[in-house]
Amino acid sequence: MAWNEPGGSKGKDPWGGGGEQGPPDLDEIFKKLQDKFGGLFGGGRGEGEGGGVPQMGSKGIGLVIGVLLLVWGLSGIYIVDEGWRGVVTQFGAYHHTTGPGPHWHARFIQHVEKVNVDQIRSVELGFDNTGESVMLTQDENIIEVKFSLQYKVKDARDYLFNVRDPDMVLRQAAESAIREVVGKSTLDKVITTGRTEVAADTMKLLQQILDRYRVGLELTSVNMQKAQAPQQVQDAFADAVKAREDEQRLKNEAEAYANDILPKARGAAARMVEEANAYKSKVIAEAKGEASRFESILTEYKKAPEVTRERLYIDAIESVLQRTTTVVVDVEGGNNLLYLPLDQIMKRHQPLGSFGGSGMNLPSPPLLPSTPSTGKGNGKRVRDNLRSREVR
Repeated sequence: MAWNEPGGSKGKDPWGGGGEQGPPDLDEIFKKLQDKFGGLFGGGRGEGEGGGVPQMGSKGIGLVIGVLLLVWGLSGIYIVDEGWRGVVTQFGAYHHTTGPGPHWHARFIQHVEKVNVDQIRSVELGFDNTGESVMLTQDENIIEVKFSLQYKVKDARDYLFNVRDPDMVLRQAAESAIREVVGKSTLDKVITTGRTEVAADTMKLLQQILDRYRVGLELTSVNMQKAQAPQQVQDAFADAVKAREDEQRLKNEAEAYANDILPKARGAAARMVEEANAYKSKVIAEAKGEASRFESILTEYKKAPEVTRERLYIDAIESVLQRTTTVVVDVEGGNNLLYLPLDQIMKRHQPLGSFGGSGMNLPSPPLLPSTPSTGKGNGKRVRDNLRSREVR
């Protein structure tokens, strides 16, 4: 049964009133809240009809201001990470730059923008089809080059305020610097031996441009990724490069051959000169020895001509017979020849193994029959015949 029905629970008005009271007055509830709020800040209601707005005391105002200042001060604390820089602006104008660590700025008056100065950024040139990779060399050849650049922020203030788009400025300045360096180089230098030099010159020139514009960027590396002739003449250019490589290879082989031959030739020439000098010294020494020997023999010949003549004859016969293997002696008044097999006699004193045998000595062949000669006259004839012998 409802509370306001006849016979219901009277005196149990859910609004806190008696059974005969109506709905609560909202104005009264609002006034009670105002009284409580005014008492909190030490003020009272103003005089007048129907009451007044609560008046805030000086202590309450100070407390509110203190709380607001505390919140405002705490909201101005910021932390800059390692490798970053904080650029503080005041009313939109640059004020100062802060490093890593905690800092404070006046919020609503100052603004902080953080910039990463340790991040390595990169940009590539010539990898699209816009035609920026096609350039003209000093010798009026067309070449297609591709570069890769790495850079980082050097000055956070210049990076944020001096130019509108630093990365775009870097790209345009890099293209200009590359064209200038390539335009001062020949095709062979850019493609073969001068790639590193071209990249270094480009990096130096580009950094000068960035510093002049005060972009706030610093280059860390500039690499030439690719350098080749345009696609239309790629085949002909490849043939020319191959011919140049073959030429260089042949030159290197020729130099290697010359380096191998020349020392040998110089050594052989020096050896021949030394041998000639030695032969010259030997001949001169032998000639001097023979002359000295002849002079000594002449002296002895003057003293005893017959003895010296006989001695010279015997020495000559001995030297001749040492080099002769067969001697035939013609005996005057006889029909037989005396045959002396000197070669077989010499072999008898050598082991047979040197001739491929078993080491046994060879027997001496028999002498040809001869008529013996006796007497002094026969000995004289033999000596005369020996002087006119025939050596075979």
